[in-house]
Amino acid sequence: PATFNNTALLFYPMLTDDVLNEIKPSSAEEKGVLAIASAVMQKIRIPNATPVLGGSFAKGTWLKGNHDVDIYVKFTKAFYSGKNISTVLEKELKKSFKDVEVLHGSRDYFQLKMKDFTVELVPIIEINHADEAENITDVSLLHVKWVSHHRQLLDDMRMAKAFFKANRIYGAESYIQGFSGYVLEILTVYYSGFEELIENIAKWDISKRVVIDIEGYHKGKALIAELNKAKLYSPLILIDPVQKERNAAAGLSWDVYEKAIILARKYIEKPSLKFFEKECVTKAILKKKAGKNAFFMIEAKAVDGKRDIVGAKLLKCFEHAKKELVSHEFKLIDSGWEWENNALFWFIVPKEKLSLLYKHPGPPVSEPERLMQFKQAWHEREVLEEDGVSYVLAKRKFRDAKNLLKSVINDDYFMERVKSAKLL
Repeated sequence: PATFNNTALLFYPMLTDDVLNEIKPSSAEEKGVLAIASAVMQKIRIPNATPVLGGSFAKGTWLKGNHDVDIYVKFTKAFYSGKNISTVLEKELKKSFKDVEVLHGSRDYFQLKMKDFTVELVPIIEINHADEAENITDVSLLHVKWVSHHRQLLDDMRMAKAFFKANRIYGAESYIQGFSGYVLEILTVYYSGFEELIENIAKWDISKRVVIDIEGYHKGKALIAELNKAKLYSPLILIDPVQKERNAAAGLSWDVYEKAIILARKYIEKPSLKFFEKECVTKAILKKKAGKNAFFMIEAKAVDGKRDIVGAKLLKCFEHAKKELVSHEFKLIDSGWEWENNALFWFIVPKEKLSLLYKHPGPPVSEPERLMQFKQAWHEREVLEEDGVSYVLAKRKFRDAKNLLKSVINDDYFMERVKSAKLL
């Protein structure tokens, strides 16, 4: 790892106060959330089942302006084990609420719109230990309980979430592949604070995997033998403190891992409130960033559906456009995408047009049969050779990225995953 100028962190206490003033909910906002949650929970009256506040609200790590409320309905195991508790909860909710949206997952859960809030209601079997779980969601309140044992670090956890969220690497959804809130809470506890968390991430090696077992479950044991191999592909192996066989960071990608390390190093060099403020993506800002290079932006209207699934479709569209640019020999200087209402995909490439002709590769000249077939297929072109490999000079289909991207947004692969798309 590089050597960092840690003297910049002498200003950390002052910066902490400024950040918390921006991200920490007021008592009035907290009362508003509790009022909404209480109003919903009071209407849920199921024998041997209890609704409780969950997620970041219950942990005390939620951020100002977060209007997504999680309520877990705990069903007593003795009465409901093996039963469809989603159906039980759905019937109860429809008695008191008009628009109950069913969301499909490993176990169906539900969503309500209450004023400016989105309330998600998740049915779970009440358990005391992770090995009693019938479904992965049953473990959720054990996460809340574990975090509650580290209340002295709640503000540090908030700072970690705000930092990662502002820089677009927050969220375990498949289209983000970033750091979940729970992962950041565990890491903040492991490193004993936000400042220490960032300092240690900056020391991580971009090319190597990091293994953290905060409760020491696998001490002296072969970790790979203990965990499901599918959970070991991520760059961060973070053993869940309440579920020893689970890698809490299994969804983290190497790309986001690298971004986090670079980001931490930049922050240490020059701490600033700007690292906690999400910069809006606009055509004007990105065009300025492109400078003398060519800049292109696609606006796509997302299809309806569950956010994680819709996001995955948008990510595939973005990757498809990138792949087409690269395969047609456009040098990709920078690219990215953003999704709030409509999705925005942007690409920066050199301004110059590509050459009229390109080298279309053929077989090695040492393979006469394949070489003959290649010559027959390209009989109108002279077959040349370079470093023992045949090729022809073929005419490019696209010389500029604009025409290529126009073609991409109208092809079947792209249009099957969005409602509509246009090149801005």
